[in-house]
Amino acid sequence: MSAYVRHVSGGRLHLQHGPIDIIARAWGSEAEINAAYGQASARFVGVLEEIVADLAVLRRPLDGATPLIRGAVPRHMVAAALPFADRFVTPMAAVAGAVADEVLAAMTAGRALERAYVNDGGDIALHLTPGHGLKAGIVDNQDHPHIDADAELTVDLGVGGLATSGWRGRSLSFGIADAVTVFARDAATADVAATLIAGAVDAQDAAIERRPACDVRDDSELGERPVTVAVGPLMESSIVTAMNAGVALAKDYRARGLISHAYLALQSRRRVVALNRHPHLAGARS
Repeated sequence: MSAYVRHVSGGRLHLQHGPIDIIARAWGSEAEINAAYGQASARFVGVLEEIVADLAVLRRPLDGATPLIRGAVPRHMVAAALPFADRFVTPMAAVAGAVADEVLAAMTAGRALERAYVNDGGDIALHLTPGHGLKAGIVDNQDHPHIDADAELTVDLGVGGLATSGWRGRSLSFGIADAVTVFARDAATADVAATLIAGAVDAQDAAIERRPACDVRDDSELGERPVTVAVGPLMESSIVTAMNAGVALAKDYRARGLISHAYLALQSRRRVVALNRHPHLAGARS
C-alpha cells in the first residue's frame, strides 16, 4: 500500500491512500472549513485497512443474509448492497460510494457548513443546505471527456450521493453503457445502483467484445463471468434493446425508492429516468 497523502490546494482537500483517491471541498467560514478538513483527514486514516480486514467477505455475492463483518465502512457497503441482492452483486459494488459517505459524515459532524462534497473517483457524497446547491457535470465518454449534461442539485431533492458506472470505467461491467449516472439518498446506494443499471444496458451484437473477468483482472470477484472490454458501432436495434433494458431496471429501482433518478448514455443516445421533482438535466431527454 502506498503512503497516506493529505494536502489542501485551491480550497479543496486531497486524500489518497493506496487505490483510494479523494477530492473534497467544503464551503463556510474559514474556521469551520479547517475543522471539517481536519475531521475528514482523521477519519480517512485507517479506512483502507478497515476494508482490507473484511475483504474476503466483501468480495462474496450477497444471498439476502447479512454477513458478519467488523468495520464501519464494510457494514455500510453491505447495507447499501442488500436491497439489490435479487441480482448478482457483492458489497464491493458500493466501496467507493461508502468511503465517500463515511468521509463526508466525518467532515460535516458538528460543523456549520453551507455545502460540501466528497468525490471518491467519481462517486460523490453530498451535503447541501437550504439556499446552497451544487451543479454536477456528467461525462458520457471518459476517453473523450467533456460535459454532456449537468444536474442542478438542491437540498429539497433529497439527493445525498451520485455515482457513475459503465464499461469504460475503472470497474468491470457486464453491460455496454458508456455511462450510467445515478442519484440516490447516499453515494453507496448510488454506486450499487449505477453498477447494476449499467450492467443491464446490454444486447447481443457482433460489435461487443467480452472476456472472462478473471482474465481481465486476476483479483476480480466476478470470476469467469464475461465482462465487456470493447464496444464498436452498434446496430440501432441493439442500442434500443440495451437502453430499454437499462431504463426498465432504473424505473424498478425508482419505484422501490432506492434511487431518485438516473441518466443513461450509449453511443450518443441518452435517456433519463426521474421522479416528478428532479434536477434539471441539460442535454438529456426523458
